[in-house]
Amino acid sequence: QLYLLIVFFVSVGLLILIYTNSFWEQTRLLKSSATQIYFVDNISEAHQQLIERFNRQHHGRIEVVPVNLPFTKFSTNERKELLARTLRSKGDRIDIFAVDLIWVPRFARWAQPLDIYFSAHERDRMLDAAMESCSFEEHLVAMPFYIDIGLMYYRRDLLRKLPNADALETQLRKSITWEAFIALGQQYPGNGSPFYMFAAKNFEGLICSYLEAVMGQKRSIFAGDTVQLYTPESRKALGLLVDMVQTYRFTPPEVVNFDEVQVYRYALAHDALFFRGWPGFKRHFAEPGLEAKLAEVEVAALPHFQGTAPAAVYGGWNLMISNFSNHKPAAVEFLKFVMREENQALLYETGGYIPVNKALYEDSLFYRDKADLKYYRQLLDNGIHRPFVVNYTQISDIISYYVHLAIKGEIGVDAALKQATRVINAQTVLIR
Repeated sequence: QLYLLIVFFVSVGLLILIYTNSFWEQTRLLKSSATQIYFVDNISEAHQQLIERFNRQHHGRIEVVPVNLPFTKFSTNERKELLARTLRSKGDRIDIFAVDLIWVPRFARWAQPLDIYFSAHERDRMLDAAMESCSFEEHLVAMPFYIDIGLMYYRRDLLRKLPNADALETQLRKSITWEAFIALGQQYPGNGSPFYMFAAKNFEGLICSYLEAVMGQKRSIFAGDTVQLYTPESRKALGLLVDMVQTYRFTPPEVVNFDEVQVYRYALAHDALFFRGWPGFKRHFAEPGLEAKLAEVEVAALPHFQGTAPAAVYGGWNLMISNFSNHKPAAVEFLKFVMREENQALLYETGGYIPVNKALYEDSLFYRDKADLKYYRQLLDNGIHRPFVVNYTQISDIISYYVHLAIKGEIGVDAALKQATRVINAQTVLIR
């Protein structure tokens, strides 16, 4: 009830924010004929520069008005519920909204189909992994904004204190096994600092860690039309996450309250050696005093179980146009603008957002000196998608709840997986 109350007030807050923006923009543009389109997302510096560039180039015709839902204030789950409640009201105050790529099936009911607006050639210019998340029931309902891939960060200055650091660093870049990683942690003289951190709050980020460990073993969470979590692979995956906190003590118990941004802050403040995250985490930090530590943060592949191949969950955000928008052609024009090569380059160079336009990876002048982007491109080859099913968010919420309980030590691994399976299947979740 408390969660629903919070979501209600946040939803009201979003509507107030949109209408407040509308009032001031209408006042400012009384003498202008520009069509205003409202764009809801986490508005970073890169977003702002992109919007300003669009508005300059379309001055007098179209103006994008940003509505900011910052990651520092809203978790992914809160954003999901906030958007859903706002769109459910069928208001026309939102024109474009960003969604976690896994939300596309849920939000398709409120989205304008885009098949007629984007040609096969335009779609082919985007990364295949990004486009795979943009369709629902054989209709294009979104276009990719940027793509992410799960990865592991490490502090190079701390790693250099270990024996054979050079060889270890090479191994980390390729992907170390969980077995070797655990052995390293048991020998690590951390002096009270965390060895490994991951986001273990009851939210979608936790599910990413869980599914990486399950699906990396070539095991689906589905058995036909039902969910089956009580499998050897799933027990091994959840057991790993639980052991990180409860058995090996590599991970501080506080992570059960952390999303990714909170993990980043804690990891930097407490000198964690390794922490899971997404590309571009440095864009969350502008405060002075962290420069030296941030300069030592490097990227590695996530570990994998022995006998399996490296795997990481795809993340990223797509753009959808509200079916209730009165300015769909203008909204489409902004989406096409976002996909252009030079604008994808701006997003990467300003905000670290991984481009979805293939042309940037084929442009030797742009690509040749981007060592980080080259490595991200390698990691994308190991990517796996979370299941694209209609009620994925409902399934995910239930799994997250029980996985979270297990990591807190309030329920055993077997009991968590059995109960989650029973609850999901008892609700007759629709699988498509």
